[in-house]
Amino acid sequence: MSAASKNFAPPELPAPLQGGQLVLGTVALSLATFMNVLDSSIANVSLPAISGDLGVSPVQGTWVITSFGVANAISVPLTGWLTQRFGAVRLFTTSVLLFVLASWLCGFAHSLEMLVACRVLQGLVAGPMIPLSQTLLLASYSRAKAGTALALWGMTTLVAPVVGPLLGGWITDNVSWPWIFYINVPVGLFAALLTWSIYRERETAIRKLPIDGVGLALLVIWVGALQIMLDKGKELDWFASGEIQLLALTAAVGFAFFLAWELTDEHPVVDLRLFARRNFVFGAATLSLAYGLFFGNVVLLPLWLQQYMGYTATDAGMALAPVGLLAILLSPVVGKNVSRFDPRMMASFAFVMFAVVLGMRANFTTQTDFATIMVPTILQGAALAFFFIPLTTLTLSGITPERLPAAAGLSNFVRITAGAMGTSIATTLWESRATLHHQHMAEQLSLGNPVAGETVAGLRAAGFSQEQAWAQINRLIDQQAFTRAADDIFLASACIFLLLIATIWLTRRPAAVGASVSVDAH
Repeated sequence: MSAASKNFAPPELPAPLQGGQLVLGTVALSLATFMNVLDSSIANVSLPAISGDLGVSPVQGTWVITSFGVANAISVPLTGWLTQRFGAVRLFTTSVLLFVLASWLCGFAHSLEMLVACRVLQGLVAGPMIPLSQTLLLASYSRAKAGTALALWGMTTLVAPVVGPLLGGWITDNVSWPWIFYINVPVGLFAALLTWSIYRERETAIRKLPIDGVGLALLVIWVGALQIMLDKGKELDWFASGEIQLLALTAAVGFAFFLAWELTDEHPVVDLRLFARRNFVFGAATLSLAYGLFFGNVVLLPLWLQQYMGYTATDAGMALAPVGLLAILLSPVVGKNVSRFDPRMMASFAFVMFAVVLGMRANFTTQTDFATIMVPTILQGAALAFFFIPLTTLTLSGITPERLPAAAGLSNFVRITAGAMGTSIATTLWESRATLHHQHMAEQLSLGNPVAGETVAGLRAAGFSQEQAWAQINRLIDQQAFTRAADDIFLASACIFLLLIATIWLTRRPAAVGASVSVDAH
């Protein structure tokens, strides 16, 4: 028996699937995962259209993304308890069906408040889908092919963020933004039907355990307060606002009580003792920080392209789409060889590639053409292929079967929360840096810059009034300011990726040859 099977194949499940059932089972689980991850990115390029239609600013519109991420993060840790209470197959199928319903309601939203509420519901019911899809998929394959199963699962999570902006852009430009949610309905119904028909006889054992209500309430309080603080900080001038101070205090106190309660409760909603494991703590931390950086930049790029480069939603999606080329080609190779080579080397290569990509983007200007923008996007596919699989391998290595659902849920919780926070931090810093750059450039004009005078004179000669001429100049300054601000974010992110390489090497290399996710249990 390989170490991979010890780590990933739940002992309650029957023997692996064979033939057509294996193919269809993989398709069903992949579709559900694809749909879930897709919804974390499909709205990115549609934010300007959604914001305009609902009468809010693009920065306020980012709540459409962050609300889903935070709700999803809160519900993910409950996967272990819910699985034991209702069974993995029944829970997964129900989650998919409820996700379909929530998606349908999102399409009907006619205000930002209603849309955010529906996205919260969507995120809550989506929580168990990703951990359970990973568990069921790995249990569907023979023990010798655990690495292949992990690669297939990893490809699904990589392709969806790529297809999301492209599909979202096309739908927004050619149909209407509600359809980015409506498309989940047929996909989800098909995935749920297929999953139930194949896996209903492979249900896991059911045990009735008490729910840690206090721990869950504290989790909701501190995560929610922290996220709202990050989202509202720029708008309310951060700690100059009493509301932000209250949110920060609530998040800090809630987190402290959450830690104390979870470490002493008999049936904690989150098994924090997993962080006592060296590989889990450094692996989950590295994966989450890197994912937060990655996702923040994924949101920022299409916003910049659409708001200040004149790109349509479809064009912005096309600028992001080529990232899937190398990711799809290389992911199976990484999955097959992650046990042969040191996964720490693979992850380090991914971070170097991320730094190179972001360093290239840090040189973007208002004159950068479409082809130049696509080059780092294509290279980023290689970074993605070497990102998820090795870091997941390191994080979950040595975890015993009975603790695997809790470990998968906790690592996904930290990662998803980091992604939502990354979005908030990136957009907030972008606005802040743009304001600073705008101020510096405007100061130069106010000092009697001859170029500004000539520009105003030229615009006046072209028929513009004095106010119209200065308004046109202000728009040009805005374009330059937000471009420089985006460059600042890209460059800072590149440097952080290089620094994160050190944390990868704080983990131990998996010791078992032929197992994709196993090391000694020490």
